[in-house]
Amino acid sequence: MSSSTRVYDTSDQSPGRSASPPVPEPSETEAEGLIFYHMDLYGSKERFDIFPEEPSGQGDRSRGDTRRESALNSEKFQCSQEAGYDLEKEVAELAKMYGLDEDREKELELLGGRLEMVESRWPPARTDKAGSQGSLYNASKSSSPMKDQSQSTKQQRLPVKASQDEDQGKVRAEDEAENHTRSREGLSSGGTSDEWSSQAVSEEEEVADVFCCTCKTPIRAFDKLFGEHKDHEVAQLPRAVESEKEEIHKNMCKLEEQIAQMENFASHLEEIFITVEENFGRQEQNFEVHYNNAVQVLAQKYEEQLEALGEEKRQKLEALYGQLVSCGEHLDTCKELTDTTQELYLENDKANFMKAAVTMVDRLEEFLKREVDLELATLPDFEERVIDFSEVEQLMNSINTIPAPCAPVINPQAPNAATGTSLRVCWGLFSDDTVECYQLRYKPVSNERDSDEQAEHTLKVKETYCTITNLLPNTQYEFWVSALNASGISPPSERAVYVTAPSPPTIKSKKIRSCENAALVCWESRDINPVDSYTVELSKLTDEENGDIITESIVGIPNCEVLIHLQPTQSYRICVRALNLGGSSERSEPVLIHTTGTYFCLNEDTAHPLLAILDDGFTVACDELENPECDLPVYDNSFTRCIGILGSLIPFPGKHYWEVEVEEDTEYRIGVAFENTPRHGYLGANNSSWCMRHIITPSRHKYEFLHSGMTPDIRITIPPRRIGILLDYENCRLSFFNADIAQHLYAFKSHFQHYVHPCFALETPGILRIHTGIAIPPWTALP
Repeated sequence: MSSSTRVYDTSDQSPGRSASPPVPEPSETEAEGLIFYHMDLYGSKERFDIFPEEPSGQGDRSRGDTRRESALNSEKFQCSQEAGYDLEKEVAELAKMYGLDEDREKELELLGGRLEMVESRWPPARTDKAGSQGSLYNASKSSSPMKDQSQSTKQQRLPVKASQDEDQGKVRAEDEAENHTRSREGLSSGGTSDEWSSQAVSEEEEVADVFCCTCKTPIRAFDKLFGEHKDHEVAQLPRAVESEKEEIHKNMCKLEEQIAQMENFASHLEEIFITVEENFGRQEQNFEVHYNNAVQVLAQKYEEQLEALGEEKRQKLEALYGQLVSCGEHLDTCKELTDTTQELYLENDKANFMKAAVTMVDRLEEFLKREVDLELATLPDFEERVIDFSEVEQLMNSINTIPAPCAPVINPQAPNAATGTSLRVCWGLFSDDTVECYQLRYKPVSNERDSDEQAEHTLKVKETYCTITNLLPNTQYEFWVSALNASGISPPSERAVYVTAPSPPTIKSKKIRSCENAALVCWESRDINPVDSYTVELSKLTDEENGDIITESIVGIPNCEVLIHLQPTQSYRICVRALNLGGSSERSEPVLIHTTGTYFCLNEDTAHPLLAILDDGFTVACDELENPECDLPVYDNSFTRCIGILGSLIPFPGKHYWEVEVEEDTEYRIGVAFENTPRHGYLGANNSSWCMRHIITPSRHKYEFLHSGMTPDIRITIPPRRIGILLDYENCRLSFFNADIAQHLYAFKSHFQHYVHPCFALETPGILRIHTGIAIPPWTALP
């Protein structure tokens, strides 16, 4: 490592160095910047850590190394000032170490001249301490030619070993002297201190390559090792930049969220402002209506009370007037009697007096017997009337009462929003009325066949939706809803009809038919009402142990059966769903279908009454044949003469193979027949059936291959116990084989105009066991 250098600007000293001498304003002739060597490490063992061994011809140091080491030298320079070491002694040690003893005097002269020039530029120290520090500072400046030498020669590195020869020392001394001269010329060339300062600062800024996490500032890696950030936690600058960018991005996201929240809140506030205005308008209108009603009630009360008061006045006056008239009449009578009595006193004739006196006495007695009513008929005071203001108070109190809500609007049923036993009903209130709860009512829709009135059900809910449970599958219900608050209940909404999802169908597993490349699946609906369509879901079991399932769906099936094309030698699990407007039903119970061979079932509707089908569904038996034509219940589609049965139709083109296990002492007929083969005849006796017949004669077992009652003359020496039947629609062949020995017995060649049914019949008591789902043996191929 080369020696540490740093460029200082004399016009800008660090504030922390209070002991440094004051810097005067530089004159035009003074140098703008100085170069320093710091000698405190050269006399110690630590110098070997700073200057590792390197070849003398190694290239220039990088500018970054120079900047890193300059920080250390700056600190060492300050320490050297505080320690007060001797500059001449330091130079002597350096000269001795690098073999400069012979040219020591010449070097001292050069350094001394430089020292004098620097001292002439600095003022004397203010205090002793400052003066000592200033002398040390100036002495340090005198070593700047060595710094100039390293910078002007592309920072050529000095060797560290003290054992270099004397010639190399002389050459180095001459180079230092030449560099010293160049540096002096550079100082007098007119360069400014600002250029040196800006260059140093820019270099420091470029070298920042780590980030101090403690101080939160970019630093140089050298400062982490030796500077004030030695004990701080640092990180790589690119990583710190990425971390800060990520933190800023997070904060920006949070800021955007807050902005969105505030915008939403501002929108909400605007809505509240509008709502307040609308509520004020409604309340003002409501108050005006109630006030007008109250005024009308008060006016009506006033009119009523005034009318009652006038009626009372009229009654009082009429009573007083009547009493006054009666009093006048009484007074008139009194006056008339008084005058008559006075006239009687003036009568001189005693006889006339007596006659008149008797009559007069009678009149007076009769008049005096009358009671004179001297009480007032009515009082002048009027009754105190109390006005009933309860109605007015009720009106005034109802000013702030909310009105009854308007009728809600019920929504139509959403697709796939129902199950087999539940419905989700939704509605809305398109007004600003206050609602405390809703009253939902529903009942099943009555059909034409059911004339009874269905019971209504009522529910009270707080929300504008409700899920109703415990309903019947695939059933229509009508719903209507009302809104309630403290003022009353709204009118009911329009009625809406909802329908529940169907019940899961039931697959008829016994009627499933399949072959190597197709299957016919049948099912039945468990609902009374029809459904819209069916969906068949089939899962191919590619690995039954691991449960690897690939699912496919066939949708839009209108009927209760479907023909599915499959892949050979595979196993499938099949389920069926029913669909309507309400949604899809649950899956039906699954059935397994194997495409290893042909599967069919026996049609019980075609069985003769004496023929029984055992529990496995593929074994037919007959116990007695005493009178096969006896009086037995006859079915529309059953055999009546031949004790036989048909299997289900084989509706798939291609080849189909099945086997029948027979007993040697049983007579039978096996083969195929059309759907319309006569039920009152025998199999093989008509042109709609082809069969192999086995009969036992006293001499041998006889085998016939019958069609339209005709059979070829064929002798079979080995009675078959397991007969294989191969139906080939494409090649128009029906072949029979002895499956035990892989022997071909006979083949019909006929063009089958329609799909055929397997057929089986017993002519003696016995059993026939039918085996389906068998892969076509390779030996069935014709030679």
